[in-house]
Amino acid sequence: MTAPLASPVQDSARHILTRCRDLVRPALEEAVGRLHPWVAEMAAYSFGWCEVGGAPATAPGGKGVRQALAVLGAEAAGGDGRAGVPAAVAVELVHAFSLLHDDIMDGDPMRRRRPAVWRAYGTGPAVLAGDGLFALAVDTLAAAPEGPGAVRLLSAALADLVRGQADDLLFAERPWTGPQRVTPEEYRTMAEGKTGALLGCAVALGAALAGAPPATVGALDRAGRHLGVAFQLVDDVLGVWGDPAVTGKPVGGDLRERKKTHLPALLGSPGREKDAAALIEAAGGRTAALAEARAHTAAARALLAGAPLAGGAAGDLSRLLDFLAGREL
Repeated sequence: MTAPLASPVQDSARHILTRCRDLVRPALEEAVGRLHPWVAEMAAYSFGWCEVGGAPATAPGGKGVRQALAVLGAEAAGGDGRAGVPAAVAVELVHAFSLLHDDIMDGDPMRRRRPAVWRAYGTGPAVLAGDGLFALAVDTLAAAPEGPGAVRLLSAALADLVRGQADDLLFAERPWTGPQRVTPEEYRTMAEGKTGALLGCAVALGAALAGAPPATVGALDRAGRHLGVAFQLVDDVLGVWGDPAVTGKPVGGDLRERKKTHLPALLGSPGREKDAAALIEAAGGRTAALAEARAHTAAARALLAGAPLAGGAAGDLSRLLDFLAGREL
């Protein structure tokens, strides 16, 4: 089958992501190299830079969304993208730390089409690697200009991330229906913490390191949080209806794990994920989720439009926003 042609939005966003990754990669590698060699190997494996044992590799890595937001935040504040590199490194390290621990908590054996770190190295070593990445992120920011203020921004985002992750784990124990069900408002709060906090922190940190005033930093943080909710909504839709060849996720994986997404579900016996997905779609769940994602995207766009941002970087942020909120469906 011939792969579909990329849209102009996809092409533009991928160019932005590549440009920012290329700018950040040397500093990210230098930071990882300061870790204990074994921990550094596990970190490099998580980024797709090596195989187990340290042999070089070019395995699929992440898109680098958070590091791109940090670079664009610095540029949007009128600075050079290089001013945002310490922020980009810090948020990328935190994101990697959160994925290592998230895979352990969820029992996910695969990450980006190869064994997760805990499966490749063991649970204890993966926890240690995550802890090392977290400590390295804080150290990276502490050494940057405006270090104390930057660390405070990051620590506030981390507190929200932990709350969001805690809610996500607790939601799995609650019923699908009745007074104890997970409400849409609870879902939004969880998604803002689990996903939005770090996206908002990324773009806000980049701007702060480039000298943006507090009002601009705050607007960018709120825009990133709205983007995070939209991103999580689209991710949940992909988890039910996405093409596994594109997303790397099994069809109905979230339903199989009984995860409480924004999408209400009626599950019978195991193996009925396709039936449940059809019921959700017929009830309007998919349409409603995507409509809310568009609303949060619009809110993020309004915040960007109301902030005094440099034109070129503001356009790049807008294009990246379009791409993230409209991923392959």
